[in-house]
Amino acid sequence: MKKVAVFGQTYTVNAEKEIKILLKALEKHKVVVFFEENFYEVLKEHNHLNKKYATFTSFHDLNNSFDLFFSLGGDGTILRAVTYIRDLGIPVLGINTGRLGFLANIQKNTIEESIELLVAKKYKIQERTLLSIKTSPTVKEFDELSFALNEITIARQNTTSMIGVKTFLDNEYLTNYWSDGLIIATPTGSTGYSLSCNGPVISPNSKNFIITPIAPHNLNARPMVIPDDTKIELEVNSREKSFLISLDSRITSVPKDTKIYIEKSPFTIKSIIPSNQSFLSTLRTKLLWGEDTRNESNL
Repeated sequence: MKKVAVFGQTYTVNAEKEIKILLKALEKHKVVVFFEENFYEVLKEHNHLNKKYATFTSFHDLNNSFDLFFSLGGDGTILRAVTYIRDLGIPVLGINTGRLGFLANIQKNTIEESIELLVAKKYKIQERTLLSIKTSPTVKEFDELSFALNEITIARQNTTSMIGVKTFLDNEYLTNYWSDGLIIATPTGSTGYSLSCNGPVISPNSKNFIITPIAPHNLNARPMVIPDDTKIELEVNSREKSFLISLDSRITSVPKDTKIYIEKSPFTIKSIIPSNQSFLSTLRTKLLWGEDTRNESNL
């Protein structure tokens, strides 16, 4: 590990201690650090840095000479980091200074240990599948950033009325979901919005996508797991003139006659998992699996 990029949210900097621990651990191994420019300016403004660092501003400033991309924050920060990485193949590692943190799974008290594991090559790389979207007519907002790591969501806009989402899988009609919207989620996104709508948890290396309706009026409508090579087509029926499409946290309003085509992206995101971490341990910790509060008084 010789050269890394570091990114964080700029609206708040509440991880001064963690940033200093990370930089000290990287400098110990003579790793060259580049900061995202806006994040760098906020850190300088709060006097969190003791020397100057090189910066990057966009995807176009990065290349495969970077060994790793650090994301400091929560899962939302990683979703933003992915818009910088795109198809460059730079592995990403999330340090959780936020709240829940399924993607940002390096905890504050394990930063130094995790860096040592990275240097010793004691880690594995997990390939994370993404979703790609096309529309007819074309939506210009999706020209450059037409992919999502967690999910693509179709949702109603400015109304209390439901929308109908007519769904086709590999050109075969499935059903018309009458609901507040529809989530198409990746295995990575199975622990996100889809989970809160009663979708299943899927291992990150599963070759599947999930279709999850949001508050469906059809009471027999249930989340559905499909192969990730399925081509999905959606048509929306709404009383309003438009509806919302969100790619992770990026939201766009589109006319109601817009047709949507979703499929697996041609590239993946490489997620680094140090040997002191695993998806199953994260599930136990974050979802409290196996915890029984009834017995706490007896401990």
